[in-house]
Amino acid sequence: MVSSVLSSAPRATDGAAAAFALKTEKVSRSFGPTRVLHDVSFSVPVGDSRALVGRNGAGKSTLVAIVTGMLSPSAGVVELAGLPAPALGDRAAWRERVACVYQRWTVIPTLTVAENLYLNSQPRNRLGLIGWNRLREQARATLAEWGLDVEPDLMASRLTVEQRQIVEIGRALLQGSRLLILDEPTAELERREVHRLFDRIRHLQQSGVTFIYISHHLEEIYEICRSVTVLRDGLLVADAPLGDMPKGALVQAMVGAAAGAARAAPVGRETVGPAALTVKDLAIGTLVQDVSFNLQPGECMGLAGLAGSGKEEIGEAIIGLRRYKGLIQTAQPGDRIGYVPRDRHERGILPQLSIAENLTVTVTDSFGRFGFISPRRQNDRASALVRSLGIVSASLKQPISELSGGNQQKGLMGRALASAPKVLVLVSPTQGVDIASKEALFGIVAKAQAEGAAVLIISDDLDELAVCDRVQVIFRGRLTRQFGRDRNDEDIVAAIEGLEEEQHG
Repeated sequence: MVSSVLSSAPRATDGAAAAFALKTEKVSRSFGPTRVLHDVSFSVPVGDSRALVGRNGAGKSTLVAIVTGMLSPSAGVVELAGLPAPALGDRAAWRERVACVYQRWTVIPTLTVAENLYLNSQPRNRLGLIGWNRLREQARATLAEWGLDVEPDLMASRLTVEQRQIVEIGRALLQGSRLLILDEPTAELERREVHRLFDRIRHLQQSGVTFIYISHHLEEIYEICRSVTVLRDGLLVADAPLGDMPKGALVQAMVGAAAGAARAAPVGRETVGPAALTVKDLAIGTLVQDVSFNLQPGECMGLAGLAGSGKEEIGEAIIGLRRYKGLIQTAQPGDRIGYVPRDRHERGILPQLSIAENLTVTVTDSFGRFGFISPRRQNDRASALVRSLGIVSASLKQPISELSGGNQQKGLMGRALASAPKVLVLVSPTQGVDIASKEALFGIVAKAQAEGAAVLIISDDLDELAVCDRVQVIFRGRLTRQFGRDRNDEDIVAAIEGLEEEQHG
């Protein structure tokens, strides 16, 4: 399937192939007086799939920047395919040896699929100009090898998340790289898309492609990776085959002494009295039909479904971002609804504003009169939220974009809570954060429940659904199943994927 794509990959030497796709020896990196990596030494055999894990701030991003040539180490040695790393400015040499497919895609939306695939390596004609017909033919052949039914002339802005990711992987292979780093590759993929990605990874491994896989989802790591490297506070604390690293030991290595108690299972709550949120006969265009449910004060309900099932559109309708037919009603007309969107980069944080401004942007009307804001009152509210949420920052004036992903997500949660809402609508609230941050966010949700807020978690992540008192599954725009506290993951996944629908016609 990919043999022709891989044929141009560089060789380590003229003799035998290198045993290791990547090897580091005592790699360190400092930024001013702050040392973020400490003598990191590890090696990744050719054809391996290595998990690189650690909490936010553990040093993963810095290490990836060094092994992809974006940063130079302060000390230590990096070898790629048995050869010393190229000079920092030799980008072509780096692209031939290693590539990173980042969580935030780098496909250029204003170019076509073919132009993205052959970026910086377009075929030339006799005059040295780009051979557009040849470019399209080669792109069409490459797309066919990947089983991607998309036209080479299609603008990249029209691709799905899965298609964009395949284009990025294909581009790296075409440039010759045999070492691919996948940074949170499943963060925006649904389950069936994840399975297809894993099938591609396994196929490429058979051809000698090596993967470093960065993910906060431990279940995925155990499914696709053979070995694991764990960083904590810039130190390499574990490096072993996954078969020798049970999940409990892996979590302990990641969080160290900070490991907390296991999260308690949801407990039963009384459901008497007026509902905090009533949704009745909800319809959203042709996407959602006849959706009805009630959400009680202090209750946490999960709404699970695939992409395109209508689950996120229901959340948008509840908070007033989407037109609908039917009834959406809070217990009292003035009750506020807090909201955390799925993508904190695209729809969440205001990156150029400070932490204080991000936390309080929804309640600035309470900080002054006639359109003026009292900085003191704003900072007092923001400071209280920072303390209660455990946000780690240099100061309230620090731009929120400078925080780790976990602290940015806490900031979004703080914004949602700033108005003391009676209802919280949270879309994939722990997506792309580390284990410790995930547990902290679950603690924030539990505290809001204890104070009487009703919580709706819209997700298909089993960890997020685990904290819910009940889970409603939506498939093709209709609620199909409800699960109580005695549910199991297999039944939920089957319902999310529509397997029961298929079995019963």
